Amino acid sequence: MSNAHEPNPVTLRLSAQGEAVQGNFWEQVGGRKTFEKLVRAFYAGIATDEVLLPMYPEQPDLEGAIQRLTGFLEQYWGGPTTYSEERGHPRLRMRHAAFKVNPDARDRWLAHMRAALDTLALPPLQDATLWAYLDRAAHAMVNTFDE
Repeated sequence: MSNAHEPNPVTLRLSAQGEAVQGNFWEQVGGRKTFEKLVRAFYAGIATDEVLLPMYPEQPDLEGAIQRLTGFLEQYWGGPTTYSEERGHPRLRMRHAAFKVNPDARDRWLAHMRAALDTLALPPLQDATLWAYLDRAAHAMVNTFDE
């Protein structure tokens, strides 16, 4: 059973009441609107990428993928828990295991995500915080070094 006062991965300090001292990141950056803007800009890049686009079986309509990634990111950063309520535990590596995620795919993913993140024009600390997570997550998804 989880203790309500345990920090989550993005809560660095807690108040005496168990809340994040610096507030909720999801709220600070603008909530769903911001995360949906990020993800839609990201998938605009994916739609032009000959390596990554085939990894999305529902293409050319990427709306399902857009909603899933938006939901995942907003839940991770303190927003609604809709993602887990609808899909269960994220299990990111398991969900990506069927795809060849090599360093080239990772780097392409990161390039599209960096371009998308730049469209948000977040303050430097928020940009760096979000980017650090996205970079770590992308590196963790690599499951092969085969070309």
